[in-house]
Amino acid sequence: MARTVDRLNPRFVQSVKTPGRHADGAGLYLQVDKSEDPEKAGAKRWVFVFQWNRARKEMGLGGLNACGLGEARKKAIAARKLVGEGKNPIEERKALAEEGRSFGEVADSVMAAKEPQWTNEKHKGQWKTSLEVHAKAIRGKDAAQVTTDDVLELLKPIWTTIPETASRTRGRVEHVLDAARAKGLIASPWENPARWKGHLALLLPKRRKLTRGHHPAMPFGELPAFMADLRTREATAARALELTILTAARTSEAILARWQEFDLKAALWTVPAERMKRRIEHRVPLPAAAVALLVALREAPGAKLRPTDYVFPGDKAGEPLSNMAMTMLLRRMEKPDFSVHGFRSTFRDWAGETTNFAREVVEAALSHAVGDEVERAYRRGDALAKRRKLMDAWAGYCGRVAGGKVLAFTRARAAAPE
Repeated sequence: MARTVDRLNPRFVQSVKTPGRHADGAGLYLQVDKSEDPEKAGAKRWVFVFQWNRARKEMGLGGLNACGLGEARKKAIAARKLVGEGKNPIEERKALAEEGRSFGEVADSVMAAKEPQWTNEKHKGQWKTSLEVHAKAIRGKDAAQVTTDDVLELLKPIWTTIPETASRTRGRVEHVLDAARAKGLIASPWENPARWKGHLALLLPKRRKLTRGHHPAMPFGELPAFMADLRTREATAARALELTILTAARTSEAILARWQEFDLKAALWTVPAERMKRRIEHRVPLPAAAVALLVALREAPGAKLRPTDYVFPGDKAGEPLSNMAMTMLLRRMEKPDFSVHGFRSTFRDWAGETTNFAREVVEAALSHAVGDEVERAYRRGDALAKRRKLMDAWAGYCGRVAGGKVLAFTRARAAAPE
């Protein structure tokens, strides 16, 4: 009995010279064009024939030189599947072509899809740096053509110098290539050239393990003198860093803060859930120094502030302070070895080593999850009253110099108006 599918074999495909179509079955044909030289075969290419809306349609699958018998069968299977799902494979291929096949185009679509998930502009910036700067060399390349050598070339220059960034870049490149495969831009069989286990792990040198506190933190013993210097500076970044330290906040929480989040009469800052790392609203008790700072900003000459305005505006109208502004300030203050995020560790070390506040209270002040899910379910409150005492003590410590004298606050200490 004659075979209905897989009729052709590789030897026949390579040697056949007879012009016309040679059926492999299930709609797949090898088309051999006529040749002026009867001793030579004409050009050979693959064609998939199918019925669509009661009309005969033909879809080219590529020439024999670029697409062998096995690959042609896989393409035909994929096309038949689309027809079975009520989709025209020709139109589907056009849609994919319009969507973009390059690594850069897929990367941009991935970032657009992920943007609603990011908790702040910093996450967006990190992804853009990985996929637009560190992976720049492969952005114009067809995603299906990205090789292991390509990935190694972009990783090796940064693998030992900025290992954390390099690791994240590798993971993001792998994610984009997986997305390209899911979109149908990369045919099977295929293995992701950016995968780590059993692949790049064997080709790249081992990274140095990160030590605890990879955000360099200032020893808390140096903080009071640093705060005294900070308070003499008039830049917006200085006020943002001061509030960040006084409240043990994250960078994004401070620079994206709007006036409507503050109740100065109640000395309370409520950070909305969408701006928090854990997506849970965070109430921050404001010590007197933080309230005084905010009052001074709000009552500055010429200030006409709306509730939706940023507390720390950037250079462009309607934009917040850059997330690098406080880092650059540290460099100008000749403190390049410390990070803004590291001041949270400074706060944690001070509280753990010099106070009797419970660990749970300190962790709550940092908006960290404490205990397992069951324990957190029974702990309904956020220990606001206890945290207020903690933050008052912290602000008191920040306002002292090494000799033990209280540092006079350089701005008005006026209480918030009634």
